[in-house]
Amino acid sequence: MKRQKRDRLERAQSQGYKAGINGRSSENCPYQAMDARSCWLGGWRDARDDKHSGLFK
Repeated sequence: MKRQKRDRLERAQSQGYKAGINGRSSENCPYQAMDARSCWLGGWRDARDDKHSGLFK
């Protein structure tokens, strides 16, 4: 059975989350399309909030 690729927007959000956890700037968003960019930035914001809340060091 073939595995389905994850949704592109979901992938953008998870990559943004990883970037936020690793301390990268929001200016490093690799996406130009507005919907993917907003998902990436949403993940980045969630990661920054989690990091400031103490979930990650």
